[in-house]
Amino acid sequence: MMAMRIVLDTDVVVRALRSPESASAALIAAARAGRVILLASLANALEYEDVLARPNIVAGTPFSAEEGARFARAVAALCEPVIVDRRWRPRLSDPGDEHILEAALNGRAEAIITFNQRDFAPAVELGLRLDLPRDILLALENDDGR
Repeated sequence: MMAMRIVLDTDVVVRALRSPESASAALIAAARAGRVILLASLANALEYEDVLARPNIVAGTPFSAEEGARFARAVAALCEPVIVDRRWRPRLSDPGDEHILEAALNGRAEAIITFNQRDFAPAVELGLRLDLPRDILLALENDDGR
């Protein structure tokens, strides 16, 4: 079976940094192992870096803002680049999430992985799945067991 093509919402990347034992971190490890294909546009990569370099995001972790940004760049480096040549705006209630949806649609993703499923609900009407990190990990385990 071909690896699933997915886009990570920034909240998933934040969780991976904050909780190295989380499903979010395991999903990034699965991407490193080639079990899923992460997709990201330049806007996604820049947001990952911006958000993970914020002091309030790294607070309570053993990481500095620079280490958070470095982690974000490492995640972005795992991603297949997506060129956004078709805009789909406005579709979502939060304009700040539109670039995640556009990366998924332009990159031919199967799913957006997010903890913010309510705000991304219109993506389902466009043929995308909305999943939590643990849902994708369970799907990968089921595929491996066949």
